[in-house]
Amino acid sequence: MAQARLTIDLGALCANWSALAGKSRAETGAVVKANAYGLGIDAIAPALAQAGARRFFVAVAEEGAALRRVLGPGPEINVFSGHMAGDAALIREAGLTPMINSIDQMLRHVESLPGHPFGIQLDSGMNRLGMEPAEWSALRDIALAQNPTLLMSHLACADEPTHAMNPRQLGAFRAMTDGLDVPRALSATGGILLGPEYHFDVTRPGIGLYGGLPFVDARPVVTLSIPVIQVREIEPGETVGYGNSFTAPAPMRVATIASGYADGILRAMGPNAQLWAGETRCKVLGRISMDLIGVDVTALDHEPDALELLGQHQSVDTVAEWAGTIGYEILTSLGNRYAREYVGA
Repeated sequence: MAQARLTIDLGALCANWSALAGKSRAETGAVVKANAYGLGIDAIAPALAQAGARRFFVAVAEEGAALRRVLGPGPEINVFSGHMAGDAALIREAGLTPMINSIDQMLRHVESLPGHPFGIQLDSGMNRLGMEPAEWSALRDIALAQNPTLLMSHLACADEPTHAMNPRQLGAFRAMTDGLDVPRALSATGGILLGPEYHFDVTRPGIGLYGGLPFVDARPVVTLSIPVIQVREIEPGETVGYGNSFTAPAPMRVATIASGYADGILRAMGPNAQLWAGETRCKVLGRISMDLIGVDVTALDHEPDALELLGQHQSVDTVAEWAGTIGYEILTSLGNRYAREYVGA
């Protein structure tokens, strides 16, 4: 078989959720947007629910409806984008809780779904989603009379613990919400790690569940093993791949493996990327193409059947650094051609 294998450890996923829940002096939810960060909501969400998560967060109502079909009745599903035009039927039928972001969304919600649960998202300084302080001040009494289930905001720099933006946003969020008898949420993974003053009533870990920074103690969740199609010997002066971008300085053995940028292995990581054969590093040679990658296996005393890109030796953040990006992009870019296997349930 030339199909690469993506193994997703549900036991590690749940251990990461439990560890972050243990650090949270609050109810701990789970962010499963973007198909559970690319890993498959059908398997990820039930595992997290079994681990104890009773509140889930998605980006849009369509994701929420898909999640409800997976989880069934019971867990609360919060929708970050709020109540968009045309969402009413999905919100009602799937029992979703939109996080209202504006006066317009508030009016849309109470007019189309009177009495239906909702939360409110506040902008504490990120300038992305949520009501700004003046807008919230104008709407607050009306909104509170409708009994929102949650008030939330989002930290811009939580992965940098000493960044001045963190206490600034904490202060802004408190100024907008202190004294109100409504549960509050401010922190995703990074905010949980900032400490108890950032936890409030609900935390919502995302990337840390899936093995990514800033949760340095996370257990690896994803292993990616890529089959070797062919191994060949090349002579000094011969080149590898498109554009003759690598020239052999000495006799070498080159493995061609069965993945590429169509599978989410970003072209930009090529000059820095490496894979593993057991305990031996094997450097990528030349350009990453759509379906194939050349890898130096000269140091091996055998022809490997497969090489490992993600796993115990290197995390999604290590791989991301080679491409000048973040672990989130690596996870959500993992392609559909991989044979996915879920273990540790």
